[in-house]
Amino acid sequence: ANMGRTLVELFYDVISPYSWLAFEVLCRYRHIWNIDLRFRPAFLGGIMQQTGNKPPAMLPKRGEYMLKDMKRMAKYYQVPVRMSTDAFQHIMGTNSLTAMRFITAIDMTNPQYVEPLTREFWVWFWSQHEDISQQENILSVARQAGLSAELSQKTLEIISSPTVKDQLKKTTDEALKYGAFGMPAVVAHYDGEPHLFFGSDRLELLGSVMGEKWLGPVP
Repeated sequence: ANMGRTLVELFYDVISPYSWLAFEVLCRYRHIWNIDLRFRPAFLGGIMQQTGNKPPAMLPKRGEYMLKDMKRMAKYYQVPVRMSTDAFQHIMGTNSLTAMRFITAIDMTNPQYVEPLTREFWVWFWSQHEDISQQENILSVARQAGLSAELSQKTLEIISSPTVKDQLKKTTDEALKYGAFGMPAVVAHYDGEPHLFFGSDRLELLGSVMGEKWLGPVP
């Protein structure tokens, strides 16, 4: 990390729409604030399981609220999340493990593609409501993100390897160690200690802790 720059880690899973909001806003602030932004692909399923957390939609009233909230947030943050009425069935019926292993493998081998690849997974799942658990879809997402057919195929072949599995588990464990119980989990290493912020609506507070100015969601 550069001297004097604050390391900000974003722990995320593409199954989480709020993570997409945090991701885009932090990408926008990357060159405005004095930060080094590090993407940390992790597995939300593992975090929920380890902490005993339940998806918001398990509580019907909270689910209803979240549908409305997400529509407002998408507009405010200018991120093309499209919530369908069956958004929760969509989430509950999808396992993001393969996608997150794929992103992890790219992070380990070709990190320059992590940002466009991750964004493309969100677009695919949250804007176009496509399936992201099938391998052929993952290859399509990778191609959309600018990965060559060869690299995509090669990456697909290593996602079940112990190295990739262990790395995803390690990142997920790190998020838990910082106190994460859901996603997005943003960790700012400021003043010699890690500061955890949960959700996409605490970025103003994150700036304030680091002495940085908040200029709205689209600076």
